[in-house]
Amino acid sequence: MNRRRAIALAGIGVVGAGAAASAAALLRDDHPATAGASGAVEFYGEQQAGIVTLAQDRLHFVAFDVVTKSRDRLVEMLREWTEAAARMAAGKDAGLIGAVDGIPEAPPDDTGEALGLPPSGLTLTIGFGPSLFRNADGVDRFGLAAQRPAALADLPRFPGDALDPKISGGDLCVQACANDPQVAVHAIRNLARIGFGTVSVRWSQLGFGRTSSTSTAQATPRNLFGFKDGTANLKAEEEGLLRDHLWVQPGDGPSWMEGGSYSVTRKIRMLVETWDRTPLAEQEAIVGRAKGSGAPLGGKDEFDEPDFAVKGEDGEPTIAEVAHVRLAHPDQNGGARLLRRGYNFVDGSDGLGRLNAGLFFIAYQRDPRKQFVPVQTALARNDVMNEYIRHVSSGLFACPPGVREKGDFWGRALFG
Repeated sequence: MNRRRAIALAGIGVVGAGAAASAAALLRDDHPATAGASGAVEFYGEQQAGIVTLAQDRLHFVAFDVVTKSRDRLVEMLREWTEAAARMAAGKDAGLIGAVDGIPEAPPDDTGEALGLPPSGLTLTIGFGPSLFRNADGVDRFGLAAQRPAALADLPRFPGDALDPKISGGDLCVQACANDPQVAVHAIRNLARIGFGTVSVRWSQLGFGRTSSTSTAQATPRNLFGFKDGTANLKAEEEGLLRDHLWVQPGDGPSWMEGGSYSVTRKIRMLVETWDRTPLAEQEAIVGRAKGSGAPLGGKDEFDEPDFAVKGEDGEPTIAEVAHVRLAHPDQNGGARLLRRGYNFVDGSDGLGRLNAGLFFIAYQRDPRKQFVPVQTALARNDVMNEYIRHVSSGLFACPPGVREKGDFWGRALFG
């Protein structure tokens, strides 16, 4: 008997326990409007916005390759990017002149598609990839190799990975989140315009429908499998946990990363057509939660702590040994916690009549070697959900602390 069939049979005995809670959940409004959805998020601060910031509804993520050989030009671009990012986060044009007030004979210093739109909670978060410190040929192009943090070690290849190098990696990344997709796209478009000749777009990803809550004020959203996603996510209000699991601390590595965090991205293709033909009991057993309420199997409420010791009448664990919830739980991974900021995506079809859809996973943490890597290793080896997903893209980035004030810029402490 294969694992998928075994977990399906295990789930039959527990589906009834979640049915009442599932029905009750349908009577509640689990999607309240985001407070201040059209307002501005402060750009300057101790940490970069867009990490513990109340998760917005839309994403435009982009990874860049640095094409200049000049360290000075790269630094100057980062200064220009920072100034533009601060302006756009405040709801202003990317440049001082703007989209329509320049001379007719010159290109405008803003592309104009956000004219008349509010800031929409825009945040812009930058990260530096391993290849910025040494490229694929081992060359230290910008004199940064000695500053590469040990925690920025290349991710291992996990079982089942089907990574496309064309949509993986990158020297730099920028994560634009907003509650209006046009605002997020406008921000990335203008940074790419400013960086022309210094960087080129390596790959990008649009996302909708956040799949994580970064505050206790937010309801837990759903992924494209229909399940609540990120119930156990770190929250902005949990300052002690953020210190232990999210923010780089003094002594963790080079000083330029103190107060920053490490981002791991994974584009996960979901085989939604196969999943949609899977019985509800089997889906719930694979995940380890009730589909309606989000409660762990054997529990009543979404935020009940999973009880992995409980067994059904057949003597088997109520939450199967290979259920996603069990394998990803901190108790199974040395206490490792992540702050997730993922998004759903649908990139058209794949030419075979199937949706090219899934989850663009983003997770922030203090040290990927101790957090993401062990969790993903356990999932890649044993998670029955792997029958329904494919990891097709991967990225790792060091996200420095925030820009403290005007005149400061992204990466100043790194470049000296």
